[in-house]
Amino acid sequence: MGIRKALLVASTSLAACLSWHGAALAQADGAEVEELVVTGIRESQRASIATKREAAAVVDAITAEDVGKFPDKNVAEALQRVPGIVINREFGEGERVSIRGTAPNLSRTLLNGHGLATADWFILDQQAATRSFNFLMLPSEIIGQTQVFKSPTAAMEEGGIGGTINIITRKPLDLKPMYFAGSLQGVYSEMSEEWDPQASGIFSWKNESETLGVLLAAVYQKRQLRRDAVEVLGYVDGPGGVDVPGLIGSALFQQERVRQGGNFAIQYQPDDTLEVVLSGLYSKFEADNFNQNYMAWGSNALGGGGTLTNAVIQGDTAVAGRITSTPGGRGVVFDAIDRFASTVTRNIDLDVTWRPTDEWELHFNAGYSDAQGDTEDQPFVEFGAPATFDYDLRGGVPRVSFLNVDPTDPTDMLLDFGSLHQITSDDSEAYAYGDATWRVDWGPMNALRFGLKYTDHERSTDFQATTYGGFFVPMADTACGGPCTPGNFAGPLTPSDFLSDIAVPGTLTRYFQVNRDRLRQIYFGTPASVRARIPLYSEIFEVQEKAFGGYVMAEFEGEGWRGNLGVRVVTTDQTSTGFAVDLAPGDSASTEVSNAFGAFERVTADRSYTDVLPSANFSFDLTDDIILRFAAARTIARPDYTDIAPRVTLNPGTLSGTGGNPEIDPYRANQFDVSFEWYPSDDSLVAAAFFYKDIQSFITDQPTTETFAIETQTPNLALCTLAGGGNPDLYNCQFAINRRANGGGGRIQGVELTLQMPLMYGFGVQTNYTYSDAQAQSGDPIPGNSEHTFNLVGYFENERLSARLAYTYRSEFFVTFDRASSLNQDSLESLDASFSYNVNDNVALTFDAQNLTDEKIVQYSGDLSRPRGVYDNGRVYYAGVRVKF
Repeated sequence: MGIRKALLVASTSLAACLSWHGAALAQADGAEVEELVVTGIRESQRASIATKREAAAVVDAITAEDVGKFPDKNVAEALQRVPGIVINREFGEGERVSIRGTAPNLSRTLLNGHGLATADWFILDQQAATRSFNFLMLPSEIIGQTQVFKSPTAAMEEGGIGGTINIITRKPLDLKPMYFAGSLQGVYSEMSEEWDPQASGIFSWKNESETLGVLLAAVYQKRQLRRDAVEVLGYVDGPGGVDVPGLIGSALFQQERVRQGGNFAIQYQPDDTLEVVLSGLYSKFEADNFNQNYMAWGSNALGGGGTLTNAVIQGDTAVAGRITSTPGGRGVVFDAIDRFASTVTRNIDLDVTWRPTDEWELHFNAGYSDAQGDTEDQPFVEFGAPATFDYDLRGGVPRVSFLNVDPTDPTDMLLDFGSLHQITSDDSEAYAYGDATWRVDWGPMNALRFGLKYTDHERSTDFQATTYGGFFVPMADTACGGPCTPGNFAGPLTPSDFLSDIAVPGTLTRYFQVNRDRLRQIYFGTPASVRARIPLYSEIFEVQEKAFGGYVMAEFEGEGWRGNLGVRVVTTDQTSTGFAVDLAPGDSASTEVSNAFGAFERVTADRSYTDVLPSANFSFDLTDDIILRFAAARTIARPDYTDIAPRVTLNPGTLSGTGGNPEIDPYRANQFDVSFEWYPSDDSLVAAAFFYKDIQSFITDQPTTETFAIETQTPNLALCTLAGGGNPDLYNCQFAINRRANGGGGRIQGVELTLQMPLMYGFGVQTNYTYSDAQAQSGDPIPGNSEHTFNLVGYFENERLSARLAYTYRSEFFVTFDRASSLNQDSLESLDASFSYNVNDNVALTFDAQNLTDEKIVQYSGDLSRPRGVYDNGRVYYAGVRVKF
């Protein structure tokens, strides 16, 4: 879908909807019309439009039409309907959002106006320690409204170049005196062919004088997930200077997801001068998962002295050929990784507003938030063997044929090694805010606002490792009843429908699986002394960030216009600690640590920087229904925590890694916004917004070649030499390291077109199109930017039936650099549906569906001739009942 087609669809939809709306108004002109009572979807749309219209900045909003009736299954899924926002569904469900062409880590997420700690369930995200918020931790049932600020004000907390998302939970004094709502659903995942339960409930009470209220909410959701994939894990230099695929695998990912938690709010408001709200949130996400991947190991076979023959070269890539390992090398590898994973988020917050006089309003907010994202245990077993295989990357789905190894026979492989790692991450923030508003009558200035903010944020990652086999300590033979072999772990073959919606003739679809129960039995049956973990220092780091800031902002209002002008100043004190490889052991005993993984030095770096962030927002009422807005601001987004840790993460399998840099500066940008908004009615909106972000400095990867000592029995002889010292498995190897560094600047500019409008006979439409043009001065791609995004939501509603059909499209985008090569994703589209039937005023039957057209995620490296992965998450269906009293 190119830009011409996207613009045609958007413009056609706009023209048609405007003509239908005009016809409906014409029919009503001069006729007696019954009073229209707005409920359901239109009520939600009216509340969201009112928030946008009355905002002091460029804002979009999503409002739940009733408690527990957010329009999608989680907040990220709902946010993708907002113009300028996109999500990705790596595991079938949206977890993070990108705003206006920026990566997820350049957006700021707040809960009721304050920061919320976040952590991750997936091991790679736990180690990445990004600032992007994981929306799986916020059940949509507790949300009342989500606001997206695309232009900041001085009173807003800094940290979002893309934008700031403020999630607002419900307060008991806003609800009925005695209110209960609940839902019970069954969810069916097409890939796993399993039904699972989901339930939520909310109870709210307030006294007769409406001065005290209490709200309690709880949620429990379970889902069996399966994802099929064919992957190419990176490209490496091969013979003759051409690239060859590093690993080509057929991956089976299975997971049981259990989300449970809730929130509470106690609200006290004895009169109009005082309001006190004590609120709390608890959300736990259990995410145990099992990933198996049978792979052709081209990089290791060639690096160990193997050969590439019958090569078919396209560009600089051998897209097909035959690879043969040496007799003692490895041309095939099978990984089975069982992870005991979970994440939890907690928050306690006290919010006080006091209005001692008509002129003064004082506001105080303090609280504490923490999160943990842990892989408590990771039983990991790897088998390998010498192999000859043919491969072909042409046609989009990689094909592999092994000539001397039978993937269904475990006896064709050897047990290379196993591990039982533990990876834990912690995120916490203590905060205190104080604000004041002084109402004045100084000509056009009607208020002066000022305030102070202090936050103390800590992020740490710990990695405790136990490695068996050819690395450091032997796996206990007693656990296997003798020498451990692949046969001790083997289970049935892959499911008969594995890769059925992806595979082409020649794709590897059948191989022996590892018996998960037997894997656990063997690992946890080993003596405790063997299972003892030791620190993997290269993966351990901690960052402490203290921010102290303040702002002054004046608010203005005149005949047909209003606005604000202010400045925010914030100082960030940063202390980061990590471990660097000790190249001269014994020289610095006070900071030196060593174990079987090598010698390291503890490194601590301190730095401080101050940002001055002016902002201005002005709105002009061109008519009673048309608003023109202008906004300008300087914004920042701090680097990811892993980027500023003084450490290096190594991937011995591909001889690549990433490294942090505590001296890098944050992202900084100057941005400008113009928005034209027409409100034909209270529940209609036609808008066009233009945005421009001049980003001063991107944080990018700076490739380097660095030497590290690793222990391996299958070295890449082209890049490794024996280290000596009496250990025959210790080698000094050259690693391709991507060090984080400040690169050049760039710009992101674009336009958003929006239409929200009820039509007639209960039908209505919500649609938007976003064009985002992002360019870096270096020429490197900008992560997360899709040039074209299109949303179309059609709905129908009467007193009994409520129905939505939602289509979303985002064009291709660059994800990141991974395994020393680029990772791109092809265009992504989805069709989702939601239905609700009101049995009576208190009971409704519900049905929801995601990914109705069964779209696949397709990733590649640079262009489609270099595939990186094809992922199938399947369709998901929800059916149940909702009640309210």
